[in-house]
Amino acid sequence: MKELIIAFGLFLFIEGILYAIFPLKMKNMLKKLELVKENQLRVGGLAFAIIGFVIIYYTKN
Repeated sequence: MKELIIAFGLFLFIEGILYAIFPLKMKNMLKKLELVKENQLRVGGLAFAIIGFVIIYYTKN
């Protein structure tokens, strides 16, 4: 459970730093996100989730 909290904190840190350093670029990127189809977002999100799971699995074992 401690590692999950650390991972969540790291996620928030990285996300926050990106918005703090590149606010205009992040705004533009979010506007471009509206042009992406929902199915593409779903497939991309699933791919990243699987990659993340594999990284965690091999790191823990």
